[in-house]
Order: sequence, then structure tokens, then C-alpha cells
Amino acid sequence: MTLEPRNDAFVAFEHVQKSYDGISLVVKDLNLSIAKGEFLTMLGPSGSGKTTCLMMLAGFETATNGEIKLDGRPINQVPPHKRGIGMVFQNYALFPHMTVGENLSFPLEVRGMGKDERETKIKRALDMVQMGAFANRRPAQLSGGQQQRIALARALVFDPKLVLMDEPLGALDKQLREHMQFEIKHLHESLGITVVYVTHDQGEALTMSDRVAVFNDGKIQQLAPPADLYERPDNSFVAQFIGENNKLLGTIEELAGDKALVRLATGELIDATAVNIKEKGQKTLVSIRPERVEFKPEMMPPGAHTIEAEVVEIIYMGDILRAVLKVAGSDEFVMKMRNTLGQTKLSPGQKIKVGWHPQDARALDP
Repeated sequence: MTLEPRNDAFVAFEHVQKSYDGISLVVKDLNLSIAKGEFLTMLGPSGSGKTTCLMMLAGFETATNGEIKLDGRPINQVPPHKRGIGMVFQNYALFPHMTVGENLSFPLEVRGMGKDERETKIKRALDMVQMGAFANRRPAQLSGGQQQRIALARALVFDPKLVLMDEPLGALDKQLREHMQFEIKHLHESLGITVVYVTHDQGEALTMSDRVAVFNDGKIQQLAPPADLYERPDNSFVAQFIGENNKLLGTIEELAGDKALVRLATGELIDATAVNIKEKGQKTLVSIRPERVEFKPEMMPPGAHTIEAEVVEIIYMGDILRAVLKVAGSDEFVMKMRNTLGQTKLSPGQKIKVGWHPQDARALDP
């Protein structure tokens, strides 16, 4: 995937590589442009290179090759404290012996700011994260969520143009994490700052980002807005990493542009959208999202494919029901149904027909 840097980029990685041993590359020829005011998330599994990229941008790691630019100027040789970047970590990194106010004052003192200006900025930053009444507390007197708010306020207190966040919500419980996702997104929108965010949580990336860079094996597999990643994955890695996904193995029987006729492993023929498919006879993995699968004839979209299925189990999840089915050789084919009043009851062993619109089936690399 080639992503040439743009001239107007606020942050630019130009042919950046990183190796720790001089042999294997953790980051392989990265080209990435981030616009001013954008919220970009680097998403990927452990070891994919996303955190290394963030650390090179922060200045805590040095690029082996290539150049990193901030607002048009190369920063490879600029030490971290002179880059003017705000940082938020998963472990908060607050000074335990200082009060909340002193923690926020520290980056301002380092920048030689006077007492009155410091107090104004500290008050404003604490108010931003709804922590105005906590200036005299110490970190140990705060909950995890409160400490994360203070870490966020400290990253914003000196008005940085760029804020980097490395798994900042990883230590919080689910409900608080979801609440903080919206708070950070709203802060980003109201302040107009540029945010580069690292996470392995796909839901977090889809919820918060303007664009998401999906990393695997030191490379960006796809760079796109959340809806494009989910609806139009470029390859099977992205399809499987972003959201839940049904996978049916097959062979390309016919190919015309981006339209493919696929023969599944069990012999059924289905239409699909071809993605990075080169030729007839090629093996493919067909991806279909569980929420696009229907079993009631009246709910099926016009032109829907139907295929025989057997119910394996029904899982109650509150707002949705999750049906695991046997379909075309797969014992783990999932259909998600809204839990509405009068929902047709399905039971294990029941034979049904399921269907989906051909455009919701994507024929990807196997």
C-alpha cells in the first residue's frame, strides 16, 4: 500500500523505517500524512508497529531511516521536550508527590511561564476535564478515571498543537472507558487540536477517529475513515480485525471488473464484490458482516442470496440475539438479530434459509 506524503501535512512520516537489531524492521517504509486538526488512530495487534511509530513521533525512539516532519519542519534531531507535543499514557505517569495543581504546573514551569499565567491555564485545563475542585488532591486520592482526566489536562495545559495518546483508556473499566472516549472526542472537536491515538481496541478506533490507520507486520494495511474500514475492507486482515465477520472459503468462478461469482467450498454459487482479486480460479475468502444476514423472507433485501443453514446455538445479549449457524461448511457463521418484541424463536438443530445482499459479500484474498 503506497501512501505518499502530502505537502500540506501537519505531521508527515516520509519513508520511515525502524529496526532495533539492524536486521528485522519493526516499521517498514512508512509514509503517512496527518492533517492539522485531525484525529488519527493507529490501530493494530501487539507488535504491529503502531506504538513504535508514536514513540518516534514523540522523540522517545529514533527512526532508523526516513524523516518525520511536524508542521513542515524535520524533527528527527529535535529532543522530545522541544517538540511541543502533549502526551497521555495508559499508566497516567503523574508525579505522586505533587498535588494535581503541581502536576499541571510542571510543564508550564519548564516553559518559563509566570505564576499568574500558570494559574489561569491550570484552572482552564482542569475545568475542561471537569476536575476544577481537585487541584489540591494528590494522585493517590483519585480514582483511575480521575487520574486519567488529570493526565489529559496535563497534556493540554500548555496549549500543544499536537497530542499523542498511547492506549490512554486501557486501564479503565468498560463503562468509564466508553464515557471517556466521547469526552476525548468532544475535547478534540472543541479545541481543534491534532490527535494521534494508539489502541488495539477496534471499537475505540471506530468511535473516536476521523481516520484509522490499520497496522500489521510494520505496515499500514488500510488508511480510511471508520465507515470505509468497516464497510469496505481492503484485505482479509482488515476485514477480520475490524468488527465481527463471517468467512466463507471459495474459488473465483467468474470475474468481471469488481463483480465476482464465487463457488463456495460446498458447491454453492454466490455473487460478491471482488477486492484485490486478480483472476478466475483464484482462491478467496468471502466476508459477510453478521448484521447483514437475514432469515425472514420479508426482511431480505431485493436480489438477496439465500442459502441453507442449521442453527447451532442462540446467545442472548440483551439488545441483540446472536445466532451461530452451520452455513456452507462453516460451523461458526453468525447472524445478529435485533431483540424486538415478537422476534421469531429459533432453536438449535432447526433448519432455516439465510440471505444477504450480494453487495454485502466481499471476495478478498484468502
